Amino acid sequence: MPDGQEVGVVDRSAAERTARTARALTDPTRMQILSLIVSSPDGRALVGQLADRLLLRQPTVSHHVRVMVDEGVLDRHKEGRVVWYSVRPDRLPQVLDLLHGAAPAGNDESVLDRIADDLALRFEGVFSPETVSRYVRESYELLASEAGITKYLPSLTGRFAAERLRALARAERDEDAGVPEVLFVCVQNAGRSQIASAILRFLAGDGVEVRTAGSAPAADVNPTIVRVLDEIGVPLAGEFPKPLTDEVVRASDYVITMGCGDACPVYPGKTYLDWDLPDPVGKGIDEVRLIRDDISIRVRALLAEMGFPSRVNAR
Repeated sequence: MPDGQEVGVVDRSAAERTARTARALTDPTRMQILSLIVSSPDGRALVGQLADRLLLRQPTVSHHVRVMVDEGVLDRHKEGRVVWYSVRPDRLPQVLDLLHGAAPAGNDESVLDRIADDLALRFEGVFSPETVSRYVRESYELLASEAGITKYLPSLTGRFAAERLRALARAERDEDAGVPEVLFVCVQNAGRSQIASAILRFLAGDGVEVRTAGSAPAADVNPTIVRVLDEIGVPLAGEFPKPLTDEVVRASDYVITMGCGDACPVYPGKTYLDWDLPDPVGKGIDEVRLIRDDISIRVRALLAEMGFPSRVNAR
């Protein structure tokens, strides 16, 4: 070890406490909250201010802030009828290191600027250029840090940012796509959710808006998933693992989880389903085929529930 130091074995309670703190700090929404607090003129912020800047609902921001208070990352200061939040002084170095590591590398700045400019034209009249630029940079950071994506990162950033902005338009601006919107969420967004989304897109075409996300996304889709989909003539269409973000949940009519626990925030007026399916990771091709066929049956039942009965018996 450096300088002759030795690291002792960490006891279980300390390890769990450290892991909880790490999760509290590395959630993408919490990172945004921390960055806004740290960059504010006096190093503190109100929940309402944070919600307005992030285009989120106050209960969502309150939840994330409460987690960070409970984990000792933020201090809570009540002044009259308002409550201010600031980073605890002893945690500030850790927070600054985390935020610095999330910033895009300098040689990518020009690419991100171009993506932001192009998307600002696409969403002109819907979002300001500043909002588009913020979503582009955040999408880059999420794909690079949460999913560990390195290959084709700029082009995937453009796709991910555009998808999030479209979802945000519906969630915050009441933009009605005129079709049901379905979100599939699993752990890695590399197996079950990709199978379900591919089959639903293939069967429903433009009749359903389909999105996927992962609570802990992988860097690539499992190659076995591509193979078993190809066996039934269903294309994956260049999909890739994406982190779960708030706006895609809010834009969805149906939120279908597969083994990711309570990772999805719950909003009223949506249909939440949990499909109890085995994880394809580490399984042989025959087992993955069984998972695929199980998902296919569930997707057809979902289509029937959404009013597409003619698709149920399609082969």
